[in-house]
Amino acid sequence: MSKWSKEAWTAAASIYAQIIDLPFVRGLADGSLSHERFMHYITQDSLYIGEYFRVLSHIASRLGTSSHAADFVAFAADGVAVEKALHESYISLSDRKETAMSPACMLYTSILKAQSYAPVEVEAAAVLPCFWVYQRVGETIYNACTDRTSPYKAWIDTYADPAFKASTQRAIDICDELAQTASPETRAAMTDIFVLCTKMEWLFWESAWNLEKWKI
Repeated sequence: MSKWSKEAWTAAASIYAQIIDLPFVRGLADGSLSHERFMHYITQDSLYIGEYFRVLSHIASRLGTSSHAADFVAFAADGVAVEKALHESYISLSDRKETAMSPACMLYTSILKAQSYAPVEVEAAAVLPCFWVYQRVGETIYNACTDRTSPYKAWIDTYADPAFKASTQRAIDICDELAQTASPETRAAMTDIFVLCTKMEWLFWESAWNLEKWKI
């Protein structure tokens, strides 16, 4: 049996190709992304991270293997701390306002939280795109970027960092280990939620490009 992660990435490959081609991501790469669009994104991402932290902690509490649980605790503590520091480097205290989640942000976080009722293997697979897609996008942009003075250099450097790559690989490995002992039905559900949440990554950046707000 092939590794679950290889099957999952293959299933989501066409979505990732569209993510890399998004105007928002291309703008991050060449530095042309408007400040307004980036700040819309980073503000929504800070709201997303608040819920993502809780989901990672919930997964840690459900995992039966102590090393898996310890890794998810570290993802929740260390990884989220890095992302919060990144947000704070862009969002000054004077910029902080009471902001509601955009429809895309609310949908994505709701999907993640809904997996608390699914098998833990599925809940773990749901958060994997937030590791894997970001790592691949960050690395791709970093390798293609020739302008090291980009206003988005801190963002690019965070997700292209070898430490983030190591955390991503550990998250992939844990999902592969969980899939090895999962039923065929659970393994299929893992792939389905991985594909759906990869679509949500696409939607999150697309919504930032469109400066998405509630219409009512």
